[in-house]
Amino acid sequence: MRAQRKALFAAILLLTSAFPAWSQQPAAAALASRVDHHYNSLHSLEAHFTQTYEGMGMHRRESGVLLLKKAGALRLSGKMRWTYSEPAGKLFVLDGHDGYFYAPGSAEAQRIPAKDLDDLHSPLRFLLGHTELEKELGHLLMTSGEDGTYVLSGVPKGMEQRVSSLSLTVTADGTIQAMKIEETDGVLNTFTFADEHPNVPVTDSQFLFTPPPGVHVVTGMQPM
Repeated sequence: MRAQRKALFAAILLLTSAFPAWSQQPAAAALASRVDHHYNSLHSLEAHFTQTYEGMGMHRRESGVLLLKKAGALRLSGKMRWTYSEPAGKLFVLDGHDGYFYAPGSAEAQRIPAKDLDDLHSPLRFLLGHTELEKELGHLLMTSGEDGTYVLSGVPKGMEQRVSSLSLTVTADGTIQAMKIEETDGVLNTFTFADEHPNVPVTDSQFLFTPPPGVHVVTGMQPM
């Protein structure tokens, strides 16, 4: 009997090592579901963010405050506002219909319809709720991170031509601490989040873009 148990245990170990994706996938799906539940249960969210950009011979580090409001039943999409403190004055706003980009010192602000928005901020749309992370990412995998965190990774569906991998560092309860976006051209964008405040009071007026004096709004391509 002991010999049979040992043989069975050895066979299980062999199968697990031979098919790691098979053994990981249920855990990855369960953790992705926790992320969905955490953010789908929110009405709004405020958090501090730090963004680093590496590639094309550049290294850039920026930071500020992210404000999100979940989409209502009649809205095209949720609302988000990235207010940068470094560099001061930089802004990205999604009002539910259009996205607006503005960089300090520029004479123009870019407007892009939300349905055409293919920007690195857009993977964060699942933070606005009404989605399933497992369906958003193809080839979903999970690995262990640092300090008891986990890393969910995959390829955002619909962005395969631009993004080769999206990795989320999450806690066991489904809170996202970091997001790493690897583009197909080798560019790496990393967002880290801290001081998360769920369900803060927000109004639609906080997601309206008002151009600074002398700045013209033009419809165009989103900036890098």
